[in-house]
Amino acid sequence: MPRSSSDGAAAFDMLRAAEATLRHTAGKSRDDYEREELLRHAVERSIEIMGEAARRLSPEFRDGNPQIPWHKIMATRHILAHDYDEVDNDIVWRIVTDHTQRSSLNLRH
Repeated sequence: MPRSSSDGAAAFDMLRAAEATLRHTAGKSRDDYEREELLRHAVERSIEIMGEAARRLSPEFRDGNPQIPWHKIMATRHILAHDYDEVDNDIVWRIVTDHTQRSSLNLRH
């Protein structure tokens, strides 16, 4: 099924947020992330944007890109936005270091 213009906009928003996360964390360590409040807030906001943009994508777009863990991305956004007092910095850092680069590459194709 062809991509709708709203799918294109949401995918672009996800890509921009993923790239921002990678820029913010370049050269940073897990300890930097724990220590630097501004860095944590920037990363969390970018992940929230990725999750909200993923939610806005059509089911057809998501089904056509099964290599991206859509449900996990959207669930993480929900935790950051609504269960902010339960955010685990180790999990967020693992998302950044293990998954954001891969998601960014998948969104480019």
